[in-house]
Amino acid sequence: MINIQPRKQTPGTLSFDNTKIAFASKNNAQLRTAYMLFKAFHYTWILSLGNKVILFGVKYGLPIKWLVRKTAFAQFCGGETIKDSERTIRELWEFNVGSILDYSVEGSDSDAQYESTFQELLATIDKGENDEAVPFSVFKVTALSRVSLLTKVQEGQKLSPSEEIELENTRRRVREICETAASKDVKVFVDAEESWIQEPIDTFALEMMELYNQKGVIVYNTYQFYRHDKLEDFKRDVAFAKEKGFILGAKLVRGAYMEKERARAKSKGYKSPIQPDKESTDRDYNLALEHAIKNIEHVAICAGTHNEFSNLYLTKLMKDNKISDDNHNIYFSQLYGMSDHISFNLSEAGYNVAKYVPYGPIKEVLPYLIRRSEENSAISGMMGRELSLIVREIERRKRDV
Repeated sequence: MINIQPRKQTPGTLSFDNTKIAFASKNNAQLRTAYMLFKAFHYTWILSLGNKVILFGVKYGLPIKWLVRKTAFAQFCGGETIKDSERTIRELWEFNVGSILDYSVEGSDSDAQYESTFQELLATIDKGENDEAVPFSVFKVTALSRVSLLTKVQEGQKLSPSEEIELENTRRRVREICETAASKDVKVFVDAEESWIQEPIDTFALEMMELYNQKGVIVYNTYQFYRHDKLEDFKRDVAFAKEKGFILGAKLVRGAYMEKERARAKSKGYKSPIQPDKESTDRDYNLALEHAIKNIEHVAICAGTHNEFSNLYLTKLMKDNKISDDNHNIYFSQLYGMSDHISFNLSEAGYNVAKYVPYGPIKEVLPYLIRRSEENSAISGMMGRELSLIVREIERRKRDV
């Protein structure tokens, strides 16, 4: 097993501008592919047309998968299987960056598919048991259960006998995933989802934390701070964990369903759960970091963010509170293929870092890849930053030849 000793920068010199560190894991060909993709994110019409062509090609069996494999799939996914992702895992771990294996196959209404996904999730935990390069597993409850069922549960509707059985099957799968993770000492994230199904997901996560986070942290729930109610929810859950005597596992993110949330709220005539502006989201996110650090004896966090200020702010909070850089209850995380300047510079400085590494059959992960391209094209400022750093590294390598 590869075991790289942490490399420390001089205290106070942490910067996300060091492109040599940021892109050390990429060869020149990979860097050129990244340049091409991030350049394309500036042209929404090209992305829209390209996504339609890809979906059409895959649907009708045209030989287009090779193009996806060489471009977006190579940039944002680890492989088609866990075994296929091994190279990515090892390349990241060479720089002390862990992998969060994320089986990115979208959910369905098939119980057979739910059971298949459930078995795959157990396999990601098995991988993490014997490999320190895979410190986390992750799952969505909608990969194990129907959205319509979870919606009925949240709305307090009466379930039919068959739906009660479905709900119990969902609980069983969630419980067995968390129980397996606890038995193998692998941490597991319960991903956040849309607001109209989030309450039963929160309930599942808190139940699992109360069971398995007594002596350490195994289960993490996810808090999306683009919602105006999530800071209070987070504080409430911290207090609940203190009262019940377990450690709250919390993955802190800004969120991924903003446009869908606003559209549904408008169509159904209720108040949108989304913050009024980006500044409010940023404020609540950073306040959550403060609250977590103040209660670090009762909270384990993973800061899942591509925001440079929030990452640097967390390192400052740790320093101000005399918390070691490698404290096992504090992780930083970004998506594979994005924000390498954050991930690798944090790791170089000695912090705990893990990348979300999606994997799955190319045809099945296309919805993820298309969503990723659309989200990236909407964040022009961050994409401009990514692109400028890639260009800078390409130029640096030319000078050093």
